[in-house]
Amino acid sequence: MGQKLTDNELALYRRVDEVLHYVWDPIGIATSAAARDDYVRYLPKVFAMLQEGTDASSIAACLDNVATERMGLGANPQHSKRVAELLLDWKAEVDRGRR
Repeated sequence: MGQKLTDNELALYRRVDEVLHYVWDPIGIATSAAARDDYVRYLPKVFAMLQEGTDASSIAACLDNVATERMGLGANPQHSKRVAELLLDWKAEVDRGRR
């Protein structure tokens, strides 16, 4: 990342990490402690999209692209959309904490 995150940014970053691992989880590794960091490489991109105000459809498309192009899996647009909406809900929750 190269820069120090604020407390709120760090809170969102951690939540994105958890959502990607436990909810998105396209390869089904959420229950494996040894695989806890398998999705970390996608975390900065998704975090940046949230910080930039990207909409749910675009975030979902990014998640589906990762699953299909990088992992060789089939797309799951409905699941990706639900995950994107959850990420946006977390962003809103963290943002509310700033007031």
